[in-house]
Amino acid sequence: MPACAALAGLLLVIGILLASPAHGEISPFFPEADRLGDPTGDPPAIPVFRGDEQIGLLFETRHVTPIPAYSGLPVNMLVGLDMKGEITGVRVIEHSEPIMLVGIPESRLADFVNQYVTRTVSDRVRVGLSPRQREGYTYVDAVSGATVTVVVMGESIMRGARMMAVAHGLVAPGAGAAEPARVRTGDFEPADWETLLSTGAVAHRHLTRGEVDAAFVGTEAEHVDRAPPGAEEETFIHLYAAYLNAPTVGRNLLGEALHRQLMERLAEGEHAIILMAEGIYSFKGSGFVRGGIFDRIQLLQAERAFQFRDTDLIRAPRLALDGVPRFGEREIFVVRAEHGFDPGRPWEIELLVRRQVGALDSAFVNFSLEYLPPRAFFDYPEPPPQLAHEDRPLWISVWEDRVMQIVVLSAGLLLLTFILMFQDVLARRPRLLNHIRHGFLIYTVVFIGWYALAQLSVVNIFSFTHALFTDFQWGTFLMDPMMFMLWSFVAVTLLLWGRGVYCGWLCPFGAMQELINEVSRKFRVPQYELPWAVHERLWSIKYLILLGLFGISLHSMASAEIYAEVEPFKTAVTMRFQREWGFVLYAGILLAISVVNRKFFCRYLCPLGAGLAIPARIRLFDWLKRHKECGSPCQICANECEVKAIHPDGRINANECHYCLDCQVTYWNDRKCPPMVARRKRREKAATISLARLGNGLPDTQAEQKTSQAPTGP
Repeated sequence: MPACAALAGLLLVIGILLASPAHGEISPFFPEADRLGDPTGDPPAIPVFRGDEQIGLLFETRHVTPIPAYSGLPVNMLVGLDMKGEITGVRVIEHSEPIMLVGIPESRLADFVNQYVTRTVSDRVRVGLSPRQREGYTYVDAVSGATVTVVVMGESIMRGARMMAVAHGLVAPGAGAAEPARVRTGDFEPADWETLLSTGAVAHRHLTRGEVDAAFVGTEAEHVDRAPPGAEEETFIHLYAAYLNAPTVGRNLLGEALHRQLMERLAEGEHAIILMAEGIYSFKGSGFVRGGIFDRIQLLQAERAFQFRDTDLIRAPRLALDGVPRFGEREIFVVRAEHGFDPGRPWEIELLVRRQVGALDSAFVNFSLEYLPPRAFFDYPEPPPQLAHEDRPLWISVWEDRVMQIVVLSAGLLLLTFILMFQDVLARRPRLLNHIRHGFLIYTVVFIGWYALAQLSVVNIFSFTHALFTDFQWGTFLMDPMMFMLWSFVAVTLLLWGRGVYCGWLCPFGAMQELINEVSRKFRVPQYELPWAVHERLWSIKYLILLGLFGISLHSMASAEIYAEVEPFKTAVTMRFQREWGFVLYAGILLAISVVNRKFFCRYLCPLGAGLAIPARIRLFDWLKRHKECGSPCQICANECEVKAIHPDGRINANECHYCLDCQVTYWNDRKCPPMVARRKRREKAATISLARLGNGLPDTQAEQKTSQAPTGP
């Protein structure tokens, strides 16, 4: 079936090309061509002829190198290749890149791919500027604002051209086709940190702020984010890399048990590389999201470049080796078998440093960390190692390494549980409850959001749903303790209290909106509320957004990640507003609306809230108390509910309630709630009569009796 699809696509290309007068569409690729042949070979390509002489090939990259770009889908390009292995032309046929919809014209992609014309399959082409133009490498300009997209496109062009050249006999198979080195799994030598560094088992690159500034000299970003005078020698980043499959490296860094566990997770032909860093620059970056690509790093080997995606990431545990520096970041990345990585040959990690020079434009420089594998770690060939079973799961070490975060989050969740369990006691003390709530919302924004980056997303719901029907493993979800704890707590509170506990107390973006609205009310900013009929109908929008995103996720989770940007969580929480202006403007507008309308996004647009409301329908208890007079005739709670979750008839809509407990404060307020006011007045009247009777010398019981026998009515 894939071969049939490829042939069908190439036949369509032939039809388009032949339909043009004088083969005008062929001339940019092969000006002297006069006819095309039928698709041939595997992978299939279209032979191009001048008379009876074949002068080249045309092929589509999606049939040869369907490498997912930022959207999760490959960019399809038509590439011309002459008989000497030289690229004669490239044209973008189709792409699904959302980055091209926010102000970057399509012509920028055309200009980018044209840089590959005249490159040969033996060239080593790198995208972007490098401070050290190394011999044997060719560098092409990138497209500002679309780094991931063009890096993937460049790799698709060059890798596809090499594969086609070999498959169709244009060039002989190179040395890269040789069998890769095999790790000596039985060889292990204890080594300390300094030994690993001195032997090259751990590679290290130190960059100062001055070195980075020097690399940007001559670019548009030369004067952007420069180090202040006297800070040139400050550390920009200490970057370390190591190959963990080798026991001498992996066992010393991770410990024997965790190394065996890691090896067990890898499939045949897969390799684990650990990156460690400390300094002011992050190799992972804050712009990464689940389903996306790490756009600051790539692995290079010979003529190939490998991008890492979220599925390639394994959270690194605390390192077992004494004397290891205190790293701000450490992550394990898996190099998949399909990349053909040879661990016995030199490779390098390319670090991209970007500087923003405009709303959509940026300049970047690549710095390389070279890794020369110690030859003592490998043999040619050896059978694949037998991976031992590990009793201690890797996620346990991850939890041990995040004890502080776990303790702080646990304390917060325990406090929230106390608040919910004793809500009636607190509701009778509104000033205390008000202080607790505001403090908890600040904790939610600062710790849960900006520090722990534990903002839940509707994409988490889709990922969990898909995992249930595919390859569900608890270990995968346990690898992120903060997210696991939050989702576990949310699952319990959905059953007991409903959706409102998360939306009203634990959502960082929701807390931002509420705090902004509280400040605006302190300054007596007029509030605007939509009429009830309009407000009630707008509730449905978030459910429609949820259904749309769920439908997209069934087709492509990567695409759902992109469209889930309707949630401003990544911009406002994960990236702390350090993002392209369009995303910042969108999040800023939603927060600005909160000045005059409390939690507008949560009420009408949030797909996560809609996703939580659906299972919350099966909640077991109804903890919010109501009087029989609520709604008929009393409308105080309905009018004062900040998110308008109380119907005019007095019913609380649990699907829309954010569990702020304001209605419960009113419920117990005997100065505001009419039933409570009437009850207080009866008590006061009875006490007054009792005192009067006692003043007249009557026993208190007689006073009560006289009171009960007193005629009622006017």
